[in-house]
Formats: sequence, C-alpha cells, structure tokens
Amino acid sequence: MARAMKVAIVDDEADMRQSISQWLALSGFDTETYASAEDALKAIGPDFQGVVVSDIKMPGMDGMAFLKRLMGQDSGLPVIMITGHGDVPMAVEAMRVGAFDFLEKPFNPDRMTELAKKATQARRMTLDNRALRKELADGSTIIKKLIGSSPAMERLREDILDLGQADSHVLIDGETGTGKTLVAHALHAVGPRASKKFVAISCAAWSEDKLAARLFGPAEDGALPLVEEARGGTLCLEDIEAMPSALQARLLTFINDQGTPPETRIIAICNSHAPDTTLEQSLRPDLYYRLGAMTILLPPLRTRGEDILQLFNRLSEQFAEEYGCEAPQVTAQEAAQLLQAPWPGNVRQLVNIAERAVLQNRRGSGSIASLLMAENEASGPALTTEGKPLKDYVEAFERMLIDNTMRRHKGSIVAVMEELCLPRRTLNEKMAKYGLSRSDYV
Repeated sequence: MARAMKVAIVDDEADMRQSISQWLALSGFDTETYASAEDALKAIGPDFQGVVVSDIKMPGMDGMAFLKRLMGQDSGLPVIMITGHGDVPMAVEAMRVGAFDFLEKPFNPDRMTELAKKATQARRMTLDNRALRKELADGSTIIKKLIGSSPAMERLREDILDLGQADSHVLIDGETGTGKTLVAHALHAVGPRASKKFVAISCAAWSEDKLAARLFGPAEDGALPLVEEARGGTLCLEDIEAMPSALQARLLTFINDQGTPPETRIIAICNSHAPDTTLEQSLRPDLYYRLGAMTILLPPLRTRGEDILQLFNRLSEQFAEEYGCEAPQVTAQEAAQLLQAPWPGNVRQLVNIAERAVLQNRRGSGSIASLLMAENEASGPALTTEGKPLKDYVEAFERMLIDNTMRRHKGSIVAVMEELCLPRRTLNEKMAKYGLSRSDYV
C-alpha cells in the first residue's frame, strides 16, 4: 500500500498559506499549515511522512535557519523554498544547504503542483528504502517472518537467536523453498555484525573463472572482490555445493588466514546435492568441517502441521490486499487437503498456491483442491505426509477459522462471537489454547 504523503506549508502570511494549501488540496494533496518555523518544527520530525514548502523571509526563525534545522534532523526530507523575486543568491544558498527546489515569487501554481508531486515521490522512495533497510537490519522483524508455532519452527527461531551471537561460520541445509536465504539474513541481523555489510552470491550462477573473480578479484569491471566488500560483516555463499573444488581450496585458505575469531563471518547455504549423498560428501572434508562447525537444518513444510494453515492464511490476506479483493475462505475439506499435501516446493510452492487461490477467488471460480492437484501433477512423484489423528486436523482448522475471523473483524470479540456462534468464555478458552491474542488483530 502506498504511503499517504502530507505537504507541510510554512509561511507567516495567512493569505499565502491559505492559497497554497487550497491549490494543493485541489490537486489531491493532504496539506497542513503553520504560521512559523517554530510551530512547524514541533510537528515535523525525522521520518516525517511528507514534504515541506516554506517561505524564506519570516519573522523569528527565517526560512534558511528552518531549512538547516530540518536538514540536520533528516537530510532526506524534500523542502521546497519560496524566494522573493530576483533573489538568486538566496535560492542558490538554499540549494547548497539541501533544499529540494525553489519557487520565485510570483510563481505559477501549476509549477508548485509539479514540484510537490516530484517531492512526494522522492520522499516516498526515501521512506520505503529506509523501511527496507530497517527490516533487513532488525532481527526481530525478520524472525517474525518465520511464521509458525510448530516445535520445529520454535527451535529454528531459538537456533537463530543463539547462533546469531556466535562468531563461527554457519552451514544452512534443507530442501528447496524452505526459506534458507531468509534464515541467513536473520542470523546476520540478530548478531553483533548487524551494522556491517551482508554480501551474498550464488555459486551456481557463475562460471568458475567469473566466480573466482567476483569472490577474490580482480573483477573485470574493477569492482571490489566480495571477500573485501564483506570484510567485518557477513559473506553469504548460496549453492555452496556448486563451488568448484579449486575455489573451495581458495575459500579454505581465506578462512584459515582470518584466524579466530574470524573478521568476516561466512554463512554457506546448500540448496541441493545429489540423491543418496550428504552435503559432507559434496564438499571437500576440510572445508565442510570449517563451515559446518554450526549447522541449521530447515524443516520441510509437510512436517510442520498447522503452520501450513497459518502461512496460507497470512499469504492469502497479503495477496488479497495487493489485488484489491477478498481472501478465499478455506473449507474444512480444503484445510485437510492443505495439511496432507506433500509440498515438494515447500514454502515457495505455498506462496504460489496462495496467490493463485486469491486470483481464482477474484474471478469467482476454481478451488484450492484443483490447484494442489495441478501442482502435484506438474512436480511429479513426491514424498507424502504421514497420517495424523483426526483431532489434529480439527484443531488446526479451528485455529485457522478463529484467526481468519479475528483478522476480518479487526479484533472485535463481539463480532467474532456472533459470526462463530460462540459464547465469550468458549472463545476466550480457544484463543488461549491456540496462542491467539486480541492485541494482534486490533
């Protein structure tokens, strides 16, 4: 969802404030006005969800001092300055300090609209990039993406928090689509290297010569070798099993030369290895034992029980919001089919199923069962899930139903009671049983 951007208008002349505000409001902007820079500073802080339009000549704190204060607290905030006619030196100084642009009185209102549009677009991009960087740097945010309450996922989150604090290299193994790259990011984000660089490369995506150049240099484009770029941080090597033996030897030398504790932490990800072989057999033994001092094995989706329904529920809601439609309501039969599916593609396959289910629901046709059948036919023979007691399926479906209803009614207990025909005490007991809290939905 796009951020709603505001335009803060700062001018000591009431008529000017009002005319700018009315014009921008007619152009679709959400405006707010301030009679002084001092008043505006009380409302405009770092990460302000908008842009600023300010006159330069004002009593008290003038526009230039105001601009410097704003740049001091958030250099990425677009500020459009309004200067007097012919005051070129002032406009040049404003741009040097950090103004986004300037308008010279008297100005064309259409020009104001054009600048406001460009400024809000720039601001939206800045805030989105900050949010992304914060998400990648915030271990708690990433760990929340590892959805699931199964014992396997509880252990995985605990392992990430424990191993994230260590200096040793880590080896991540698991079936395709289980989320190994996300776990690598989480290990970096929760540890002491979180403020340093996280540099990743797929060993299967490059020829031996080009991979050697990218990792150790010299690169054809003159870029810094990745072992140098990641220095002090984390170097993530995806598809480690595809690394040629000669490069495995060079990597081992790099690891040994770092000493203990290593300056650069290596997280190696194995995405596949030959049938009936172990990862240990896919790598040279000395490298395997250096990288595999700490190992994380991700659980296949088919073993995670009701996590499947939690994930499907969350993903379908996200896709429904993206496509502007309702999320599909899962029947008890469909819930059982989701729980029993073999999921050879794991979470990645579930993401595809959830998106296609939302698109089908928007058209008003199709079923989750047909999607699962088509997926399984396309993927060929796969492992099947082990049988579970009927009670497990019933409880998984019941939890998903309460979770769905709570989300739809934004945590309104009364509305959920009415829709599910449950007395308050029963609803409270079931929510406690399934670890659901009203505060998560408000």
